[in-house]
Amino acid sequence: MRLSQTHGSVSPHELSRGVDRLMADAAFATIVGTLNSGVVLVAYALFLGASPTVIGILAAIPFLCQLLQAPAILLVERASSRRLISIGALFVARLALPLMAALAFLPDKNVALALLVIGETVHCAFNSVAGCSWNSWIRDLVPSETLGKFFARRTVWATLLGAAGTAAAAGALELASRGYAAAGTVFFGLYAAGFLSSLISTWQLAQVPETRMVRPAHRRSLKTLLAKPLKDSNFRRIIRFLATWQFAVNFALPFFTVYLVEQAGYTAGFVLVLSIVSQLANLLVLRGWGELSDRFANKTVLAVAAPGFIACIASMALVPELDAGARSAYLIVLHVLMGMASAGVALASSAITMKAAPQGEAHVYMATSSLITSAAAGAAPLIGGLFATFFAQRGLDFGLTWTSPDGVAQVVALSFSWWQFYFLISAAMGALALRRLSAVTEQGAVQPREMIVHVLNSARRGIRNASPVAGLRASVAFPAAALIEARRRTPMREVRAPGRVPSRTATAVARRFIRQKRAAARLARA
Repeated sequence: MRLSQTHGSVSPHELSRGVDRLMADAAFATIVGTLNSGVVLVAYALFLGASPTVIGILAAIPFLCQLLQAPAILLVERASSRRLISIGALFVARLALPLMAALAFLPDKNVALALLVIGETVHCAFNSVAGCSWNSWIRDLVPSETLGKFFARRTVWATLLGAAGTAAAAGALELASRGYAAAGTVFFGLYAAGFLSSLISTWQLAQVPETRMVRPAHRRSLKTLLAKPLKDSNFRRIIRFLATWQFAVNFALPFFTVYLVEQAGYTAGFVLVLSIVSQLANLLVLRGWGELSDRFANKTVLAVAAPGFIACIASMALVPELDAGARSAYLIVLHVLMGMASAGVALASSAITMKAAPQGEAHVYMATSSLITSAAAGAAPLIGGLFATFFAQRGLDFGLTWTSPDGVAQVVALSFSWWQFYFLISAAMGALALRRLSAVTEQGAVQPREMIVHVLNSARRGIRNASPVAGLRASVAFPAAALIEARRRTPMREVRAPGRVPSRTATAVARRFIRQKRAAARLARA
């Protein structure tokens, strides 16, 4: 199969095989990410002597490189094959990995650190170009009604091998921290393994078919392309929410590793163990989030998952207040909750953006969204890194004391300093993002409380099924699912036509159900 080959249509069998290839690509691409970015990249930079400012720069690079999607749009518009663009750009991006691996043996750590920043920039820049064409390619290949399940399944495969890669990296870094292996050798091995995984990922992606892109009658300028999504008022509200959200969470998340390693005293291996815990929790609930996203809409999922995520970020500020024995258990529980919440946020954020894009225009809408949200996400760690020294010299104490004839007792004592300020500020900005989410409209969205009730009812039915007489329970079960489904078909804010009475679909369903139950009861008494 030539990389430039496209098809007018793809058969169900070819689509199924292509989706399987996409699952394998996601798995091995995630291994690249777990071995060569995130905690490992920050630990590598700390090994080379990076300051908080440099850590902020490294964290901002992936987001700021997304700005290259603007010229990438023109490339996708003019090229005959989006697959060719994706594979070519990914191959160049991943060539930076073996070069970054060799930096561990450079005697001048300052030069090595500068080259690490350059290598990360090259890697992320070409990944951004590949991502723009990939979005358009896959949006036209996978049917829109199954996008939620597709992304959920893809992320499950990615998380499985990603957790395995993270476990291997955690073990290697733990050995290095205990003196069993040289740290430079460990980082070289991790980046070399990531490069090998990237080759497998690229080969798998090259086997996925591509449908022919729907082209406009005449070519449009870049300004026209980017202006079209911004004319959609609801899409503007989506972008406004996502930009605020990305700035909020990325103000604190990139510094988790620095905080846990340098201030809390944990090893980079333990931080990677926390990452594994988060990934496994993510995996356990991801399919459920995908089903909820398809049933209740992405906005409802975001309204439930996002508050939980920002609450976890704020809770990181309480780590120093705990005893040493309870601190590790607290971090594990916190990362379990963060993994569960982040699964819903990531899935619904991607799906709500792609769902808003018309057929054949996904690359334009996704790139416009990425330009704005990436600028916000990239600015957050840069600002955070610049203010690290300022917050390092500040502190805030809270205390409650109880005075009695027996003496004075301290009831509550809280002390916040340095990185703890970042977590609290991040949570406050996340709350602002949630206010902006309320302005977004999406077909099928319901109140978050209704989705929570559905989940609790489903769990309760699972418990009730332990009874051997399931029919007795079913005869008195309240039809929550039917009511929710009825409300799903009714917009959250119903628009009345002049002179017409608003729909009573949910009420009609409830009344019909009650009449049926009463008739059944009368027949039973007879």
